[in-house]
Amino acid sequence: QVQLVESGGGLVQAGGSLRLSCKASGIIFSVNDMGWYRQAPGKQREFVATITTGGRTSYADSVKGRFTISRDNAKNTVYLQMNSLKPEDTADYYCYAHLYRTWGQGTQVSVSS
Repeated sequence: QVQLVESGGGLVQAGGSLRLSCKASGIIFSVNDMGWYRQAPGKQREFVATITTGGRTSYADSVKGRFTISRDNAKNTVYLQMNSLKPEDTADYYCYAHLYRTWGQGTQVSVSS
């Protein structure tokens, strides 16, 4: 059974930091490109960042320079380090395993001004 479980969300003040984790099970993690997406209330889900099996990363312009995606294949986990958070970063954050087209259940991030 393919499963992605996110954690690390919470409430933080603007300018603060959070680190999201997404642990995968039931998949061969090392062969999957992994991504983070987010969905704010009343808006469509949008791309945040992705990391390939080879470690190449890409980011949405809105988070470039503030967020860092990384992966630990030994732990079947992908991370999203979020710094200099802004109120507009408030959303539910989801991880995605591209090869298996599988989403996690999401973790909520709220940034107060």
